[in-house]
Amino acid sequence: MTDIFWWVIFPYISITILIVGLIYRYAFNQLSWTAPSTEFLGKKSLRAGTLLFHWGIIFAFIGHLMGILVPIEVYVALGVSDSAYKFGAIYGGGFVGLMVMAGLIILLIRKATVDPVRVKTSFADYFTVLALLFVAGTGVYMTIIYNLTVVHYEYRLTIGPWFRSLFTLQPNYELMSAVPFIFKLHVISAFALFASIPFTHLVHMFSIPVKYPARPPQQYRSRSNYREEQL
Repeated sequence: MTDIFWWVIFPYISITILIVGLIYRYAFNQLSWTAPSTEFLGKKSLRAGTLLFHWGIIFAFIGHLMGILVPIEVYVALGVSDSAYKFGAIYGGGFVGLMVMAGLIILLIRKATVDPVRVKTSFADYFTVLALLFVAGTGVYMTIIYNLTVVHYEYRLTIGPWFRSLFTLQPNYELMSAVPFIFKLHVISAFALFASIPFTHLVHMFSIPVKYPARPPQQYRSRSNYREEQL
């Protein structure tokens, strides 16, 4: 029953909360959909942390797609050897994970030490950064430390097929029974993070600025100039 809960019920609950929460927030609270900009409150630290985090998370997302959604048979058919894949997964994935962690740490320090930012930071903001840091940290530990010091675990034979089975509505939860604990913790924490997205600023990741190029230019005027025009 424990395996059924964590590898069947819990993922579907998380996905349901994510989808329903996004629909509800978009329908009833669109003004909070985008993340507020705090660039003018500390530009240097924001630029460094944001670039590291966003570029890191993009490459991490691509890496997860390649490792989880693409079956191992595809790599065999393409002639990608196990050693080549392991090298890219460990060193490339580890570097990307460290980028994400470094960006999150910079952003967390900024939220805690820059007074104007700290005043505007809510509990949900701290939770988001800490949750992302936990997920990224377990991912880095798996990728670098576990794979290099314990044994290289071939998740493409267990976690990958299990994850894909969720989409066919025939979850093969037995595949997760022998998965190492750190990998299970990473998966569970990731699904918990997915469920929290509609309630945090992470929701802005679903904002696609398709109308931005056609949007009319916006003019920003100082208050003194505006008063002069009114007079």
